[in-house]
Amino acid sequence: MLTLEDFDYFLPPELIAQTALPDRAASRLLHVRAESLHDHIFRDLPGLLRPNDLLVFNDSRVLHARLFGQKESGGQVEVMIERPLGDHEVIAMIRASKSPKPGSRLRLADAFEAEVLGRTGAQGEFFHLRFPPDDTAVNYIERFGKLPLPPYIEHAATASDETRYQTVYARELGSVAAPTAGLHFDEALLAALDAHGIRRAFVTLHVGAGTFQPVREHDLARHQMHRECYCVPHETVDAIARTRAAGGRIISVGTTALRALESAAQGDTLAAGSQETGIFITPGYRFRVVDALITNFHLPKSTLLMLVSALAGIDTIRRAYAHAIAQSYRFFSYGDAMFIDSPRS
Repeated sequence: MLTLEDFDYFLPPELIAQTALPDRAASRLLHVRAESLHDHIFRDLPGLLRPNDLLVFNDSRVLHARLFGQKESGGQVEVMIERPLGDHEVIAMIRASKSPKPGSRLRLADAFEAEVLGRTGAQGEFFHLRFPPDDTAVNYIERFGKLPLPPYIEHAATASDETRYQTVYARELGSVAAPTAGLHFDEALLAALDAHGIRRAFVTLHVGAGTFQPVREHDLARHQMHRECYCVPHETVDAIARTRAAGGRIISVGTTALRALESAAQGDTLAAGSQETGIFITPGYRFRVVDALITNFHLPKSTLLMLVSALAGIDTIRRAYAHAIAQSYRFFSYGDAMFIDSPRS
């Protein structure tokens, strides 16, 4: 039985990257195989791949999902959008000294009011809000919200973050956190991949605020994953089929793209379409689509650390993280990356 402590490690706080490097592709890249670890720079990636490999990217774009305001009583609130629901409603997390009651109203950004409809979520951790009807909720969020940097980044979002906390290929607005493995790619690197015969495809998975919620269950079998919306286009399904036929590998750029692909193949056949997923990947999982993964370094005791351990093996990941810490790699969203060649690739 796997427990939460199986995925714990000590990270010196100074290794948590607080800012992005000016050059996206200058991040370090740890090439992880079952029996070996090799240090690279991220722009070395084309040389680690093979012609006919397919990189699958998550093209979700980050919303300005953090809103500040007041309750009718005058108490301060911080609202983190989880996801829009249609044109005028949202699911959100709310931080306040006392939780707002259904039927109350919040004055947000000193610009508009949102009505609290009630609580939702498996444990009532989210709030259901209605925004004014004269514009869409997404437009209100983009106009008045702030970029939602992760909680371990200690500064407020700056003009630099507005650019660096989005991938260069982001297009589908809807995430509240960046698919951070993609932050290392710039246009020059994408051109180099093209020149090496490495193909590209896209999925969309909108990252929800639940991605930052800690795992509270000691017994992982009891953990309930947050749910996120994803789309796998027909073009991507076709690209994966062509890659398989040509002997290439399916390489996921980030855990979000991986979760979308594996969710779409739970019937053992990869199916195009849009769905919700609460897939929880832990060691012992049988991967149906993804052969290898490009990913950043993840938080202790996190579901994403469990996912990469499922792909590479628990012992391999432990060695990789120990190496990264010893070599002062930068961790988390603005940090360095790994290229994990799974044993099956």
